[in-house]
Amino acid sequence: MSAYDRVEELTILKVIAETLNRCNDEEQMLQDVLEKLLKLTKLESGWIFLVHEKPDFTLIAEYGLPPALSWGNKQPMCQGGCHCLNRYWNGNLNEPVNIIECKRLNDAIQYDWGDTEGITHHATVPLGDGEEFFGLINVASPHKETFSKEELTLLQSIAFQIGTAVKRTRLYWEEQKRAESYERLNTFVRHIGKTQDIETLAKTIVHKGGEVFQWSWADLYVKEGNALRLKASFNKEESAGSLSLDDDTDITKAFNQQKQLVSSDQKVIFTPVLSKGEPLGVMVMAAPENEAYHSVDLEMVDALSRNVSLVFESIRLQERRQEILLHEERKRLARDLHDSVNQTLFSLSLTARGAKEIIPKENQDLRELLDEMLQMSQNSMKEMRSLIWQLRPVGIDEGVVTAMKKYSEHLGLSVTFDMTEVPDWPKSIEETIWRISQEALNNVKKHTQSNEARIHLYETEEGVGMEVSDDGEGFDEQKNQKKKTLGLTSMKERAELVGGSFTMKSEKKKGTTICVFLPFEFKGE
Repeated sequence: MSAYDRVEELTILKVIAETLNRCNDEEQMLQDVLEKLLKLTKLESGWIFLVHEKPDFTLIAEYGLPPALSWGNKQPMCQGGCHCLNRYWNGNLNEPVNIIECKRLNDAIQYDWGDTEGITHHATVPLGDGEEFFGLINVASPHKETFSKEELTLLQSIAFQIGTAVKRTRLYWEEQKRAESYERLNTFVRHIGKTQDIETLAKTIVHKGGEVFQWSWADLYVKEGNALRLKASFNKEESAGSLSLDDDTDITKAFNQQKQLVSSDQKVIFTPVLSKGEPLGVMVMAAPENEAYHSVDLEMVDALSRNVSLVFESIRLQERRQEILLHEERKRLARDLHDSVNQTLFSLSLTARGAKEIIPKENQDLRELLDEMLQMSQNSMKEMRSLIWQLRPVGIDEGVVTAMKKYSEHLGLSVTFDMTEVPDWPKSIEETIWRISQEALNNVKKHTQSNEARIHLYETEEGVGMEVSDDGEGFDEQKNQKKKTLGLTSMKERAELVGGSFTMKSEKKKGTTICVFLPFEFKGE
């Protein structure tokens, strides 16, 4: 390459521009333009590095490499540092450098890698679009050790053309990727929008998301109590089942800071799922194999998490609506029982009392029968009032412990609570614990001849537990094992319905204890 007149320079720039405009594939474009550049300038060898964070770089294009640099699938060009790369990373390579003695060529000579074909030096030009640099162009020829100022100026103009084209192709690629990502997002949203409960939603998010976005793996954690618990996992052999909110992990950081985080290698995203500004959980998504996330992906994941949040909120509103409807139905049934059956029992009680007053004292058998009828009607009225109270309970929105306290006061029981902290459990678990505690307290009132009870509430990594005990009469379990009351059966069925367990321990004259354990995650059949 030698100095060219103005016409020749313009011709070279024109041909380079035409070459750059023929393709939107970055790698193919750089390979084509490098070959055209060397042909027009009569240089014989060249290569282009795309440079990333130190020490990462990529040999994106090469042409005319001597055997000393092309052996082993171009191994000398794809690994190790060199003077031009180090100057680039240090910020000292902002314009063409006249001559850089090549460390790779020196190593080839020193370690006898092969024939360098007379190439000992090369010129280096930073590759950029005027605003940012993202690579290097190196050119060389046998026995050429100097480049003139005019040659370097032309190379700089060509590098600017190439840099601008690279920026254009990247913008084009980003727009294409953005369009494809949002098309996939629409497919994903259609699927999660069909879910009716949180458990199904969690599984759909990671499995359908993994299928649509081709994630290498994915996890979804949801806040339960003071921890983040794994609700669903896709294509991952092992994940932490539970994380304390105080743990120092990327997952807990994304949750506590309420912002999207990306791993240092740009291959894993941790994004919080929010509802009305409050974090519900964290999605963890690994990029497709051998890929890294780019700004377009981060934008898409942000949109994805917002859509997931909307579906979470929709399901919770629907559940709340169902709870309100159920509550209203219970109140209606309670009113009907009060206005019909309860009033009938009250009338029966008055009738029995009045009849007893007009029966002669000599007719003692009939008077005793009326006493028994009166007692039965009064006991039935007490049980009916308890049933009506259960149908119209204080909502556990105030907390399951508050509900238990108010119910025990209604029964006239003194209850001592043993717990390390106020429970904050999933609604389904709190509802089950609450209903079982109602039946347990009823049994204490009816069968133990005691007005005192103890309730122990606790939490483990796997689930939550409750023990309700008393110091009443108790009974011999072996003699009574065949006598299963409706209340005991109901408590056992409620626990097993959510994958939990129910046991009862009792000893005559030493009281009774019921033990319930409910897992955080129930897999079903």
